[in-house]
Amino acid sequence: MLTNSVFLLAMPGGSEWIFIIIAVLILFGGRKIPEFMRGLGKGIREFNDAKSNVKKEIEEGMHEKDKQQSTN
Repeated sequence: MLTNSVFLLAMPGGSEWIFIIIAVLILFGGRKIPEFMRGLGKGIREFNDAKSNVKKEIEEGMHEKDKQQSTN
């Protein structure tokens, strides 16, 4: 129960989000934000692709190991 309340205290509230958005607008400017978001989206996409490739390789390795054990 204590961990849930600590987690909720760490999350920014409404006024904090407004402050964060204003700070981002001031730092990056209105023209740089779409470019920044595209880069962020591309990075997330590449991370998910790499994650799925690793998962696929692990699953293929497990299937190969099962086939080798069943033939012996």
